Amino acid sequence: MECPHLSSSVSGAVDSLGFPHGSPSSWCCSVCRSNKSPWVCLTCTTVHCGRYVNGHAKKHFEESQVLGNSQRKSEKQEKEKSHHSLCMDCSNFSVFCYRCDEFVVNDTKLGQVQKVREHLQSLENSALMGDRQRKRKLQESPTVDSKLLKDNVSDGAALGATGLRNLGNTCFMNAILQSLSNIEQFSCFFKELPAVALRSGKTAGRRMYHTRSQGDNTVSLVEEFRKTLCSLWQGSQTAFSPDSLFYAIWKIMPSFRGYQQQDAHEFMRYLLDHLHRELQYSRNGALLPPSPQDGVRLSAAEDKCCINGTASVVTSIFGGLLQNEVNCLICGTESRKFDPFLDLSLDIPNQFRQKRSKDQEPGPICTLRDCLRSFTDLEELDETELYYCHKCKKRQKSTKKFWIQKLPKVLCLHLKRFHWTAFLRNKVDTYVEFPLTGLDMRGYLLEPENSSPGSCLYDLVAVVVHHGSGVGSGHYTAYGSHKDRWYHFNDSTVTLTNEEAVRKAKAYILFYVASVKFTTCNGPSEHDKIQKRILFSNVDVFFFVFSELDSASQVIHHHYQTAH
Repeated sequence: MECPHLSSSVSGAVDSLGFPHGSPSSWCCSVCRSNKSPWVCLTCTTVHCGRYVNGHAKKHFEESQVLGNSQRKSEKQEKEKSHHSLCMDCSNFSVFCYRCDEFVVNDTKLGQVQKVREHLQSLENSALMGDRQRKRKLQESPTVDSKLLKDNVSDGAALGATGLRNLGNTCFMNAILQSLSNIEQFSCFFKELPAVALRSGKTAGRRMYHTRSQGDNTVSLVEEFRKTLCSLWQGSQTAFSPDSLFYAIWKIMPSFRGYQQQDAHEFMRYLLDHLHRELQYSRNGALLPPSPQDGVRLSAAEDKCCINGTASVVTSIFGGLLQNEVNCLICGTESRKFDPFLDLSLDIPNQFRQKRSKDQEPGPICTLRDCLRSFTDLEELDETELYYCHKCKKRQKSTKKFWIQKLPKVLCLHLKRFHWTAFLRNKVDTYVEFPLTGLDMRGYLLEPENSSPGSCLYDLVAVVVHHGSGVGSGHYTAYGSHKDRWYHFNDSTVTLTNEEAVRKAKAYILFYVASVKFTTCNGPSEHDKIQKRILFSNVDVFFFVFSELDSASQVIHHHYQTAH
């Protein structure tokens, strides 16, 4: 948004560039000395920690808003009140206004904000050059190297993990990307795909957007997603900027253009849908569908889980199948239909939503099983949802029940925390208790007797959390399990954490992987091997076909959609 407080909040102290020395991303809070999520005030250039560390940047702003004891507010006091409201993230150089409670995109007439960005970037670059020289010296002295590295690793630092820079309210995207990166089978498929940046002749040395002839008019979401996943967990950098992926998302998904806060679940649905569609086009363009000669024959249940009739790694991993039963209460006629799903959206039962005062005793704790039970329980449809009975030839009162006919390899559960009341979308902030291991889905299956022991157990691999009160505001972070260790992903900051911290999180999206592993990085399914082989051997065909898609392909059709 364009902030009206820039001229009054960005002071002359900024022009003098009176900032601390060293790398801005490692500056320490002037109050608690934490170097996590540093923000610099654009009025006084003081550094404080962000609201999700100890919140001293926000406290600095709030303290500046306290007026004097005089009952009458003077004009000078009112002017002073707008000071200290803007601060800059020292990691990604985005600007936030506490008075507007939004990220800021505009600048002063003198371009002071951009001047600060350039100065902080130069400090960061200088620090990086110094680090490289120091590492070169350390390599020459292995004994000193190991000692210094031990001294420099702080408690909670996540070795090998890579954060994602916030490009301006893109925490919703970062939380989903980090969660998906921790789903080993899914991320490995993309990381093992070939790079498709084609360079020849006049285009040598120049960035290509993945087609020989279309220039940057066509982008590949699969390729940008692949590059982003490859940049995570390499340990070569502390934070990666996903600007190319964000550019591709802007082009392919117009509803996510701009720097407004978005719903992480909605973004995940769009992302998986477009990845699936693009992988489908690659197969159709290559004219090499799976065949019996390839040793692959999809089962009837697997075939039903395919969206648009063709499977991809998306539907292979996230795809499940629901059976929807509707019974007419007048004549008893039963209607069944099957719905493929990539995730399940679960209501938090009403009895757990009531807010209690501090004087009241705490009520019963809502569990994930309560939410699953509410989803699969028999319910009577209300007057606005009357079912058309083909036998009665009119709409009648009826009951509805969901069964899970086929469980996916990765079970994605979305807790419906945002609800419309009148013209407002409110958040249900109820804590939902969830298991880290051994989530048993056997009781929700249509035919549990046909499932083998242990085949319905799931272990948690990632959690997306929304902090704040509204879907259009607040902040998203994620927890992820990687090699039996839990990490907290807060944009560019990644820290080691523990199971207790994960259990206490107010989950928004939960990702569970089947305890009985279907495949691993070293052993993908035959179905996925074929699709990967198609992509490797038909890169030119794939991108020719993709470039020929008309604009209508940008319209998303969800085959199974539940409201938030």
